[in-house]
Amino acid sequence: MTASPHRRVALEISEAGPVMRLSGSWRLADLLRLESELDSLRPAGTTTLHVDGGDLGMLDTAGAMLLCQRLKAWGLPRAAVSWSGFSPRNQAMLELVREDIEAPATVATPPESWLHRLGRQAALLAAGVLDMLAFIGQLGAAALDWLRHPGRFRMREFFVQLEAVGVASLPIVALMTFLIGVVFTYLLGIQIEKYGANIFIVDGVSLAVTRELAPLLTALLIAGRSGAAFTAQIGAMKVTEEIDAISTLGLSPMQVLVLPRLLAIVITMPLLTFVADITGILGAALVAAQQLDITPYTFFARLQDVLPLYTVSLGLAKAPVFAVAIAVIACHNGFAVTRDARSVGLKTTTTVVHCLVAVILIDALFSIAFPKVTP
Repeated sequence: MTASPHRRVALEISEAGPVMRLSGSWRLADLLRLESELDSLRPAGTTTLHVDGGDLGMLDTAGAMLLCQRLKAWGLPRAAVSWSGFSPRNQAMLELVREDIEAPATVATPPESWLHRLGRQAALLAAGVLDMLAFIGQLGAAALDWLRHPGRFRMREFFVQLEAVGVASLPIVALMTFLIGVVFTYLLGIQIEKYGANIFIVDGVSLAVTRELAPLLTALLIAGRSGAAFTAQIGAMKVTEEIDAISTLGLSPMQVLVLPRLLAIVITMPLLTFVADITGILGAALVAAQQLDITPYTFFARLQDVLPLYTVSLGLAKAPVFAVAIAVIACHNGFAVTRDARSVGLKTTTTVVHCLVAVILIDALFSIAFPKVTP
C-alpha cells in the first residue's frame, strides 16, 4: 500500500515486516486528522514495526507524543520498533518523548509505621547524644591543654565576649527583672491585701525573685541572646571556612572559639543574676510602697529578717550551671552547621530551643535536689 498524497501516515507490508511511513506536518494543529489516520491503520497481530520518517516535515512534541502513545497502545515496546530516515531534530524530539512515556511509573512509598518512626527518632537522639559527648570531651581536652599552657588563652577574644555577654546584656536584664518584680508584687499584693497580711509580701517576693525568677529569667534571656549569637558566629565562620583556616594555622578551634565564650558566660551569669536580684526587689519595693503602704525602710528591714543567705546563694549557684549548658549547646550547634546559609538559621533556632529546655530542666533538678527554703 502506497501513501496517498493526502495522507500523512501509511502502513506497508514488506518482506522484512510492516513499515509505517510518515509524511507531511505532525504538529498540534494536525492532531485530529492524525488520530483518525492512525486509528484506521492500527496493525493487528504485529510484533515488530519499522517507522520511516524520510518524508516527515515539521514535528513538535504534540505530534511525537501522539505517535509514541499509539505505538505503546498497540502493544509495541521500544525494542520492537525501529526508526529510520528522520532528521536529527525530529529524531531528538522522538527520543525525548519516548523516554518520558516509557519511564517507569513512580512507586508510591508506603507510609512509615510508628515503630519505624520511633526507631529512627531514637537513633537520631542517640547519635546527637554521642556527638555532644564527643564535643564535651574535645572541650575538656582543650581546657586541660590551656591549663598546662596558659599563654595560649585568647585574652582579647575573652574580653570581647565578656563585653558582648555581660555589659551589653546588663540593661535588658535589669529592666526585665525590675518589671517582673513590679508585676509579681502587684498581683500577689491584690490577694494578700484581702487578708490584711501586707507585710508578708516581702517574704513571697524575696523568695521568688532570688531563688527562681532572677536566675531563670536571666538564663532564658542569655540563651536567646548570647546563645543564638554564639551559634550564628561559629556557624558563619564554618560556612566561610574560617575554622578550617584556624586549624591550618595549627591552632585549636576549641581554644580560639569555645573557651573564651564559655569562660565569659560563666563569669557574667552570676553577676547578671545578682543584678537581677537587686532590680527585681527594687521593683517589688516600689509597688509595695504605692499599693500596700509599706515604706522602703520597713520593706528592707523585713527583707533582712526573712531572706536567708542560703536562698540567695542557691539562686546564684544556678547561674554558672545554666551558663555552661548554654555555652556548650550553642557552640556545639555552631560547629554542627553545614556549609550553607540555611543551616546557620536552622542551627540557631535549634540552639534557642535546646537552651530553653536545658535551662528549665536544670532549674527543676535544682528544685528537687534543694527543696528546703532554709538549710
